[in-house]
Amino acid sequence: MRALPVHPSRMTAPALLVERLDRLLPQTQCGQCGFDGCRPYAEAMALGTADIDRCPPGGDAGARALAHATGRPARPYDRSRGLHKPPLVALVVEADCIGCTKCIRACPVDAIVGGAKRMHVVVEPLCTGCELCIPACPVDCIVLLPPAGDTRAGTPQAEASTSPASRNTASASSSPSP
Repeated sequence: MRALPVHPSRMTAPALLVERLDRLLPQTQCGQCGFDGCRPYAEAMALGTADIDRCPPGGDAGARALAHATGRPARPYDRSRGLHKPPLVALVVEADCIGCTKCIRACPVDAIVGGAKRMHVVVEPLCTGCELCIPACPVDCIVLLPPAGDTRAGTPQAEASTSPASRNTASASSSPSP
């Protein structure tokens, strides 16, 4: 049975902070922060047991937004945890897929569909580009590409708009972008 959402007016201050932090995170569920997903990382930050610099997909803009939300000093994200990259999505190379289902089990957001001994497909709008399916594939038939229609991928503009946090901080800025 699924719990009904709680109205924000009925949430405690720590629960509101968890919600705010979770919404600032990019929702890749990649685990590069050392937690099983964005929500557990948000909970740890709210409790003060995790720092604000552990999310490579959020980049420096994400770390700044998390610092602002928690009242902690801003600092760049920890580059030892991974690189901040432009948004990418997985694509299964049909001719090489053997239908092993290992990529389906590795995907934290259920963006890969298919059956055993059948070719698998990535549902692009659901794919977060977390890259967890790539090492799971025994035949290297998964590649990462810019999302369909994203002509900015690989440009500084695309990298600056990777995470919800960077979009939130950019829209809150009073100075126009260069």
